[in-house]
Amino acid sequence: MAAGPSSARWDDTVRYPDPAFEILDPSFAKYRLDAGAVERLWTGARWSEGPVWMADQRCLIWSDIPNDRTLRWQESTGQVDEFQKPAGYPNGHTRDRQGRLLTCEHGGRRVTRLEPDGSLTVIADRFDDKRLNSPNDIVCKSDGSIWFTDPPFGILGNYESDAAPQELPTNVYRVDGRDGRIAIVTGDVGRPNGLAFSPDESLLYVIEAAANPRVIRVFDVVDDGTRLANNRIFIQAQPGERPDGFRVDVDGNLWCGWGMSEAFDGVRIFNKTGKAIGHIHLPERCPNVAFGGRKRNRLFMAASKSLYAAYVNTRGAAGG
Repeated sequence: MAAGPSSARWDDTVRYPDPAFEILDPSFAKYRLDAGAVERLWTGARWSEGPVWMADQRCLIWSDIPNDRTLRWQESTGQVDEFQKPAGYPNGHTRDRQGRLLTCEHGGRRVTRLEPDGSLTVIADRFDDKRLNSPNDIVCKSDGSIWFTDPPFGILGNYESDAAPQELPTNVYRVDGRDGRIAIVTGDVGRPNGLAFSPDESLLYVIEAAANPRVIRVFDVVDDGTRLANNRIFIQAQPGERPDGFRVDVDGNLWCGWGMSEAFDGVRIFNKTGKAIGHIHLPERCPNVAFGGRKRNRLFMAASKSLYAAYVNTRGAAGG
């Protein structure tokens, strides 16, 4: 089913390099392509989230949460259709190491896996006999384990799912890739949101949405990759800034969905020391991003109502 044509106007770039790329530190210059630009691929969502690249299908899938659907952009045609509706008010997505789609559902308050035959497997929906809140973002580690955040945003009202009582604290969970057991890896992040591993998986970054302004925390991954230690602040957002979802490139840079004002809307890029080095300005707030394309060098940006993309001079790290 077609998702409807792109109808909103956004001026195309008329010169290169694209002025939407702001260099905050000289080190960012090498990641900006002089002959590349931000492109609006489609518009018509109500609140976009959770992009994931499906390399074997040459498409990007992302969430339109309030409309209870996942959308699919086809690289070969540029067309967008509804991949799934109803979809459980989906938020974050990723693929496991077998290429299967993993989804955080607000509606079902669960994490699911789409099997090759089209059936759904529930990966997690409870902990300690209590319902999860509303799984938000998700990554898959090289050992097959699945890590996800569980803030309450989907059950706080009836816009992104159904209002419901919160039964559990806001934790970050790990699901073992061998036996499927679920465990809390940290309960020390208030309303955890986006998360991502460093390229070598020695660090886990987690956005703390309860902090005002928000912060991005970092943990050491220890005990053969099963536990977190040394919780500390990695990036402190400033008043008016709101990081959301993010992904990491092969050099360890964080490409973070950013907002919430005209000055901040877009993607903020930090190096592996936590220094802001660049910003991609968009006309809408950007909740989340994903690397994709044949060479994983195309940054897809799920903004408020639209899907944007830009080629960059780096590649996304595996597992996002």
